[in-house]
Amino acid sequence: MSGAPDAAMIFAAGFGTRMEDLTRETPKPMVQLAGRPMIEHAIELVREAGIERVFANTHYLPHKIEPHLQSLGVTTVREETKILDTGGGLRAAMPYLGPGPVITLNPDAAWTGPNPIKGLLSAWTEDMRALLLLVPLSDARTTREDGDFSLEHGQIRRKGEYLYTGAQIIRTSDLHRIPENAFSLNRYWDLLAADGPIHGIIHRGGWCDIGTPAGLADAEAMLKDV
Repeated sequence: MSGAPDAAMIFAAGFGTRMEDLTRETPKPMVQLAGRPMIEHAIELVREAGIERVFANTHYLPHKIEPHLQSLGVTTVREETKILDTGGGLRAAMPYLGPGPVITLNPDAAWTGPNPIKGLLSAWTEDMRALLLLVPLSDARTTREDGDFSLEHGQIRRKGEYLYTGAQIIRTSDLHRIPENAFSLNRYWDLLAADGPIHGIIHRGGWCDIGTPAGLADAEAMLKDV
């Protein structure tokens, strides 16, 4: 198995429909958070962790996001005809990402505390196939009422008191086993989990889900309190 990740994929193709008027003419990752596009915060986290090869998929209003990302040194991978979801988008970017493990990050979240990407890199070992960053549901700023996973001895199981934060390190070598073009990372995690454990660690800081205008306001308030 190859070693530490040297590339990051930021998922930036979604429609952001729950953001209502904010995304009617603006791609969701370009919505302002603390005075700049929210995707810039994600890029900064990745770069601060020492990852220089940064990629982002695009689909909705690509002409309003691609030039900005490219000016920041991010390589864009456009999903032309159909949005591919997170798993399909990751697979479509594999020719650019290379064969090794990859960091993936959702830009629609706000973070405080330790750099989440540095935390993942510190915990990653070569025997892992996926390492997900989790946060206790009780500590998360979100409208979610149910968690995604339980965590025991560093291994995760479906359903429990932890939410997936949108940050992980994952191997892409088994993506070809899924026949559909468009599929979510949930589908890929289930495939990997059928062959062995999936790992997780906890983010020891603040985390806010920016899925709605109310979530954006909550994220702004959280960042002001830092």
